[in-house]
Amino acid sequence: MTHVRRQLAAVTAAFALSATSLGIASPAVADPRESEKTATATGYGGAVSTVDPEASAAAIEVLRKGGNAADAAVAAAATLGVTEPYSAGIGGGGYFVFYDAKTGKVGTIDGRETAPAAMPNDAFIDPETGKPYPFTTANPALPTSGVSVGVPGTPATWERALERWGTLGLGEALKPAIKVATRGFVVDETFRQQTLDNKARFSNFTSTKDLFLPGGDAPAVGSVFQNHDLAATYRLLAKDGTDAFYGGPLATEIANNVQAPPKVENPTLPIPVGFMTAQDLADYKVVDQDPTHMNYRGYDVYGMAPSSSGGTTVGEALNILAPFNLSEMKPTDALHHYFEASSLAFADRGKYVGDPAFVNVPTNALLDEAFGKERSCLINPTAAAPKPVAPGDVSNYDGACPTSAAPSAKDSDTENISTTNLTVADKWGNVVEYTLTIEQTGGSGIVVPGRGFLLNNELTDFTAVYDTADPNRIQPGKRPRSSMSPTIILKDGDPFLALGSPGGSTIITTVLQTIINRVDLGMTISEALAAPRAAPRNGATVSSEPAFIDAYGTALESLGHKLMPAGDAFTSAAEIGAATAIEFGDGGKLTAVSEPTRRGGGSAMVVSDNSRDHGRGR
Repeated sequence: MTHVRRQLAAVTAAFALSATSLGIASPAVADPRESEKTATATGYGGAVSTVDPEASAAAIEVLRKGGNAADAAVAAAATLGVTEPYSAGIGGGGYFVFYDAKTGKVGTIDGRETAPAAMPNDAFIDPETGKPYPFTTANPALPTSGVSVGVPGTPATWERALERWGTLGLGEALKPAIKVATRGFVVDETFRQQTLDNKARFSNFTSTKDLFLPGGDAPAVGSVFQNHDLAATYRLLAKDGTDAFYGGPLATEIANNVQAPPKVENPTLPIPVGFMTAQDLADYKVVDQDPTHMNYRGYDVYGMAPSSSGGTTVGEALNILAPFNLSEMKPTDALHHYFEASSLAFADRGKYVGDPAFVNVPTNALLDEAFGKERSCLINPTAAAPKPVAPGDVSNYDGACPTSAAPSAKDSDTENISTTNLTVADKWGNVVEYTLTIEQTGGSGIVVPGRGFLLNNELTDFTAVYDTADPNRIQPGKRPRSSMSPTIILKDGDPFLALGSPGGSTIITTVLQTIINRVDLGMTISEALAAPRAAPRNGATVSSEPAFIDAYGTALESLGHKLMPAGDAFTSAAEIGAATAIEFGDGGKLTAVSEPTRRGGGSAMVVSDNSRDHGRGR
């Protein structure tokens, strides 16, 4: 029935296009869909930036009706679960950062997925070969599996965010997403291409190919894609709350499909089964956390604490850069320092950061100005250090040169470039930065039959081979280390900038480079976000966008850096990140910024372009 409805929707859309050209009224005209994308919007009374116009419109609708930033963020995130189902949704997890204008405080929610209680240490080892399951384009056995699925945290994150900071109930916040899932959204080139990129994986599951590959092909650009199963699931959550997700029939169905994925008769991949049970879902809890905090050139930078490595790594890199006056350097020299600082911080990330419920993470040391200053001694202004650089010694530092090194740690990078990010501000001055994900584009590839959403493959962020010295080793109940870096920056106690991005481990470098572009290099926030990117992560090569290589490659390579064109292991996209941001100006002026071109371009919106329409007070 769902397949038939989608076919009818596509026919309706085609009729609407032809009818419009003839001046005939049509359903599409009566029920307009949001498809226009604007990279930068300036105004008052509230703002939002996401990768998708339907999601941005959902947030603006909530803000205009009197909801606050937390309410609007949940509405936008739920809508992204409809329109960006390969990057986010209730089958995944993420990190929610909130600035409360009333208290002047920043709070966070860790909604990261967890490993099932029965997860063995060798879960990613193929018993037939004794080696890790393949994680390649040709044979994505590990990411396309039940064993890669972590216990989802997104529904619990939404509910907790609304409890702590919102004014709406979950049911009200889900209304815009239910509308979009029911009436459908217009398929763009990005959605079709991401479907085609996943065709080989999706074809292994009956439920997934029925939803996303009707008739064996990805939905056509310009057609209308409806997801009535997801609308029904959202209605269930709206009626019964997240108890309906973490308990009851839906929890049982999720666990059953992890343990016995809905495979086609002759799958082309091994599809290792998972260990999740309904009890794992019942036991899941989000974690309220204090943010990371450091000061950079007079700005207070708040980020996400472990289990994310975003806040510690971005913050440490900024501390490493603090002794240098980047604003007076030539662009190449400033970028060289950025490369080196990022690599040093990534070395410490690999050595020390994991889930703090299982690992003693030295967060305070990693963000100590003295530790950062000591690490900065290793930057040679005229030559790149051989990579990988060694981690610093957090037990022995005093801010003086030279620094001692700790034994190196393996830092395998299995985080994928997908994920999505959103930024919201309201008329009262509250701010949300929220990064959410189902891991790689398409997650595990498993759609829960009849429920309309994909399950994550987030557990692939653990190191595949168990090592007791590795803070990111697999352990039951543990959250895998993440690079998600939702960041809120204050100036003199008031919001100055909020930003974040998808992109696996390149999230950290995207956020870091954008901050440097804006604070040090004098770019506007629109310029800072659109500028070509590179992602130095302490490897022998630096993944870089083609435009970055064209602009800076020769000069940086003369300093010893080796640049390599960016590209995902599962797609041909030569781009890094898909950031969103809001900058806060005088008199309540807001500048919402999204990507001009990356991932098809983003959508920035404001409540009003008239300063007289915005108000304060709560």
